[in-house]
Amino acid sequence: MLEVRLNDGNSIPAVGFGVFQIPNDGPTYDAVLAALKAGYRHIDTAAAYMNESDVGKAVKDSGIDRSEIFITSKLWLQDYGYEAAKKGIETSLANLGTDYIDLYLLHQPYGDVAGAWKALEEAIEEGKLRSIGVSNMTPKIWKEYVPQFNTVPAVNQVECNPFFQQRELRALLDKDDVKIEAYFPLGHGNPQLLSHPVVQKLAQKYDKDAGQILLRFEVQDGLIVLPKSTKPERIAGNIRIFDFELTSEEMEEMRAMDTGKGTHDPEAPGVGENLLKAYKIHD
Repeated sequence: MLEVRLNDGNSIPAVGFGVFQIPNDGPTYDAVLAALKAGYRHIDTAAAYMNESDVGKAVKDSGIDRSEIFITSKLWLQDYGYEAAKKGIETSLANLGTDYIDLYLLHQPYGDVAGAWKALEEAIEEGKLRSIGVSNMTPKIWKEYVPQFNTVPAVNQVECNPFFQQRELRALLDKDDVKIEAYFPLGHGNPQLLSHPVVQKLAQKYDKDAGQILLRFEVQDGLIVLPKSTKPERIAGNIRIFDFELTSEEMEEMRAMDTGKGTHDPEAPGVGENLLKAYKIHD
């Protein structure tokens, strides 16, 4: 597995397994075990996914040493603010059944972001977190919050795929060697993306499926990707992208697919309030 070096000196596997919208109490456990069996060593969960405990059980039952598995989780908006964030971190640790988390993110950029970030910084000093980062920060939001931080985030996890390549954001983050983690790297199943003529042409040439072409392009372009599936064959297929390489001309063809538009706008009015109403992780 390709490892990506973060700006804090830690390394992260370039392909992770995402568990968003996979239910707890069985389905997430089975999916994570299948992913680990297929060769994944990076699992991405979140407090708001409500399945941290299944991730922790699967990691423990896999028989793979904890030090070989990179676990990401995320603090939810309900636990923003310094004191609340400290409790949120402890809850994630308990749910995962681990004494440290490899990467912990602020899941959304609303509310007392600075207070929550301070708690994450302290948790690094205490050995509870190895790396810290943010999620869903646009260039505008990044410029609003990150200057308040003592520590530059290691990653920004955002929607990113060939139709939405985040070029402006990437140029901004490159100044501090901040890596982008791409969620919806397969376009959230967008048939227009999967059936795009360039993608289909390359899939035929390399004897790969459309998803593998998308993931190969993204990793080759310097992204960390988080594909998700509950089907063992698809889970295994999404990691088989290191036995071929796109040419520079093919990379440019893929870059030309960018529309600059995603499915989620973090700057839209009321997003933070609506997310808080939609996801209540505790009373």
